[in-house]
Amino acid sequence: MASGSSARKDREERLEKVAALQAAQDRAERRRRAILVGVIALVVLVLAVPTALVVLDAQRENASVEEAAAEPIEGEETQEVPSAAHVTGDVPEDQVVVREAEGGALPPIGGDHDPVWQNCGYYAEPVRVENAVHSLEHGAVWVTYQPDLAEEQVAQLRELAAQESYLLVSPYEGLAAPVVATAWGVQLELESVSDERLPAFLERYLQGEQTPEPGAACQGGVGG
Repeated sequence: MASGSSARKDREERLEKVAALQAAQDRAERRRRAILVGVIALVVLVLAVPTALVVLDAQRENASVEEAAAEPIEGEETQEVPSAAHVTGDVPEDQVVVREAEGGALPPIGGDHDPVWQNCGYYAEPVRVENAVHSLEHGAVWVTYQPDLAEEQVAQLRELAAQESYLLVSPYEGLAAPVVATAWGVQLELESVSDERLPAFLERYLQGEQTPEPGAACQGGVGG
């Protein structure tokens, strides 16, 4: 009897040890999981905060651009465009509206033009004025720049043209300002692509209220 009692006691002790070991392992596993969850949460937080800040900054910037675009842009010049006839061949100078400028030339802001429009997008070479004016009639903004404009600024314009389906960008010989933004009947001279008035001008005049033929195509014409 004594030996049987001793055997049972040994078994109970072994079971208690196994149970204690299992409990310790369970606690260790719970701690490991808690640490893992904490690390993951920290990583998510570290990644989320900068993203949230970027999104917030973008929202603020968009709101600022929209606010600026709600009113005429500082420095813009407007002029009535009396005619918008289609003319085959070169258009006489007196049939386009060109603002006077000191120290250089400015692109037309409207007038008679070629029956075919210039496809919107970026061009590394000057485009034909008669076709570009037709694009303005369709609601495009034509951003011209001096051929010697810094490459990093040209790259910014190229990127803008890739983002906006109604933006036409090209160099312009003898341009009176480093950068000139033109819509139908309105024009803005800029010293730099980074001028905060440029995005406001685009917001206001890409397919803006000044457009004689809103929604007309800016692809399917010439160039590109």
